[in-house]
Amino acid sequence: MALRVSKAVLVFAIALFYTILVLNNLTDYGSNYEFVRHVLMMDSTFPGNHLMWRAVNSPLVYTVFYIGIIAWESVTMLLCWWAGVRLLKSYRADRAQFAAALNVAVIALTTSLLMWLVAFLDVGGEWFLMWQSKMWNGQEEAFRMFTIVGVVFLVVVQREPTPA
Repeated sequence: MALRVSKAVLVFAIALFYTILVLNNLTDYGSNYEFVRHVLMMDSTFPGNHLMWRAVNSPLVYTVFYIGIIAWESVTMLLCWWAGVRLLKSYRADRAQFAAALNVAVIALTTSLLMWLVAFLDVGGEWFLMWQSKMWNGQEEAFRMFTIVGVVFLVVVQREPTPA
């Protein structure tokens, strides 16, 4: 039972993180909008960069991209809260019912992992060369969150011990 409760609590912790993240992005929209704008503009990458053809100079694209990130975070937040509630409600249930609740957690955590990997590390980090920027580089944060969520994911998918 302790492992089941642990899984629920860890998923709730990720849900809380996303709740604060979404709240921050909505109540201080301009700060992270600037981050997205500078990453997409590639205005702080290395001088003489031969990949500047990738740069985007459209406020509409910055807005759509940023709203997309907030929407992704919001969906992840809702899925994590839903998964945590389902896990907690079913922690005394049989294996099949608990496994069904785990499916929502797996989907929620996968959604989170994909955001950090695809949006921040792949697209921002490599396509828009965010790694070259001293000021507008979110790769360390993205890697940290990918790692934290990945560890929670591994705990969530851990098999239950077989009763003796």
